Amino acid sequence: MADALEMDALWEDFHRVVNMTSAELAAWLRVRDADEDAEPLPEEAGTPTGQHVLAILQKRRTDLTDDDIRVMYRVVDRVSDLADVENEPEPESSPEDTRRRHQLMTLGHDPLKP
Repeated sequence: MADALEMDALWEDFHRVVNMTSAELAAWLRVRDADEDAEPLPEEAGTPTGQHVLAILQKRRTDLTDDDIRVMYRVVDRVSDLADVENEPEPESSPEDTRRRHQLMTLGHDPLKP
């Protein structure tokens, strides 16, 4: 497990890049997986990583597992790769921008959210 300073930095980085609330992320994961005929059960909606991010958002820092910490590092890295979190993109202008936004939202980051 990471030391206290490393955990502080990871906790801050994770909550900086994951700018959606747990309710927003849960709703997005359900909408993302819904089709014309059915909507998945809340605990089954979304990708495994999206579900794990949702679970982390609902935890206190002291309750994190080693697996949670690995996912947090992976999410921070992935969101940083997909979006410049410090300088959010211009509003969506193409299908590629929409696809990228949806990938980010599955990780809990909405690039259009202030």
